[in-house]
Amino acid sequence: MSTSNKPIKVGISACLLGEPVRFNGGHKQSHLCKTVLSQYFEYVSVCPEQAIGLGTPREPIRLVGETNNPRAVGTVNTELDVTDALTAYGQRTAAELTDLCGFILMQKSPSCGMERVKVYQYSGHTAEHGGVGLFAAALMRAQPLLPVEEDGRLNDPVLRENFITRVFAYAQWQELLSSGLTRKKLYDFHARYKYQLMANSPSDCNALGRLLANNQQLRLGILATQYFSQFMSALKKIANRGSHTNVLQHISGYIKHSLSADEKRELQFLISQYRTGIVPLIVPLTLLKHHFNRHPSPYIAEQVYLQPHPENLSLRNAL
Repeated sequence: MSTSNKPIKVGISACLLGEPVRFNGGHKQSHLCKTVLSQYFEYVSVCPEQAIGLGTPREPIRLVGETNNPRAVGTVNTELDVTDALTAYGQRTAAELTDLCGFILMQKSPSCGMERVKVYQYSGHTAEHGGVGLFAAALMRAQPLLPVEEDGRLNDPVLRENFITRVFAYAQWQELLSSGLTRKKLYDFHARYKYQLMANSPSDCNALGRLLANNQQLRLGILATQYFSQFMSALKKIANRGSHTNVLQHISGYIKHSLSADEKRELQFLISQYRTGIVPLIVPLTLLKHHFNRHPSPYIAEQVYLQPHPENLSLRNAL
């Protein structure tokens, strides 16, 4: 988790905060964003369509043409074309808001949608797989490592936990850079994230370890850039019950000589129940934390995996 007490800056589509900025003067307020995550995030509210000068209420726009390179035009007045304006605003937002640690977008929007946005063909039919909102596409091109998610996908507990883990990791990296990067700090950062990386992608975890071990002569700035790019890519991969079980077994190895036979059996039973889908991840994790409180391990105490985001969010209760 972020070690500072400052809220983490996260960009968000303004309508998700209840602002009446949609084409019809309405909003799409998200309870999760407005009420729950707002305890930890400092939102930077953005409405691209308002920002480029479209009023509220306004004529709706839609994406037309090629899926990979659509135009954003008016649904009534097809001569209204805001393609370049939305793209430029996405680029400007990415360039100006460099202190953001994540972005939450409005789904299906021709400006903010992250995927599956309707793209109308000149025949009048919609493209099969849909496209990406033009503001969102420009933002993600300019800041490819920034954690970005859309509100609809955040209803999925697995995707929600993954996104918030990435936001807090991104914030920790920014804190590391602002404190003055050293090789020791970089190695310590990797050590703290070892088991979180192992849960998301064991192969990337190993590759990142090799990157640090084999490139000690590489200039620190270059090494850190390469590391962080692969680090964020690894965290974007979705951990599953198998990979979490592997991590739980690794961590439990640090206290195997401190537990009684009955305690070991109980722990292994709960890990097995988690692996087979009977209990959520929080159950074996809680027991592990209990044992480590009684038998402390300085190395495990530093592991982000045990608490990658605030406990009050209860994100692992549904995994």
